[in-house]
Amino acid sequence: MIRTEGLTKIFGEKVAVKNLTMEIPRGTFFCFLGPNGAGKTTTIKMLTGLMRPTKGRAFIGGIDIQENPVEAKKLIGFVPDHPFLYDKLTGREFLKFVAGLYRISEPEYKERMEELIHLFELTQVIDELIEDYSHGMRQKLSFTACFLHKPEVVIVDEPWVGLDPKNIRFVKNYLKEKTRSEELTVFMSTHTLGIAEEIADIIGIIHNGSLCAFGSVEQIKALSDKPGNLEDVFLELTKDTDEVSMRDEK
Repeated sequence: MIRTEGLTKIFGEKVAVKNLTMEIPRGTFFCFLGPNGAGKTTTIKMLTGLMRPTKGRAFIGGIDIQENPVEAKKLIGFVPDHPFLYDKLTGREFLKFVAGLYRISEPEYKERMEELIHLFELTQVIDELIEDYSHGMRQKLSFTACFLHKPEVVIVDEPWVGLDPKNIRFVKNYLKEKTRSEELTVFMSTHTLGIAEEIADIIGIIHNGSLCAFGSVEQIKALSDKPGNLEDVFLELTKDTDEVSMRDEK
């Protein structure tokens, strides 16, 4: 469902992503791990069409994101780590705006919106201005907008920012259930290694722009000389990094 071929991004003399080649099947929960500055967000921007690769190609559902961006983006739901929302709109107005972008019919939009705002517990604030939302509410509104057009691929960059433990559990379980029941493909960048170990079908670890590990949790763990958890293996694979932060690169 997601495929990259030699995906590369160079900024001046810095190679942010180098020759990234991987394939993520439909219905897979994929977690993308790496220390700050490893290339995770740059990769996500190339996958979503927000940034052109220096070379290489990225495919969503077999569609080249650069050659046919409109058709590819119809398949994608995207939640960035710091979503841009229109503060002077209400939550309901923002969702109507998003529905218009995807050309969702009004009856379908209204039915789908009511279902999602209930699911993400936004009913009480949906008619308030977004500027009055907490960060957690903004994040939940972003997830609501993400699922409005029933995407086949959801790309999420550090989704837990601003969410309390209850909502982290809900989002985690909701995404996992979608991969099982509807064969949704999830591409998630995260620093929360415990959650990645718990929910991922496949894990990719990127370091200094290069993919240094790709496989199931058990396959990744097997790369270590001694038994341990995912955190131990991650630190071993990225051991020349001075600091492993719990925040993604900017």
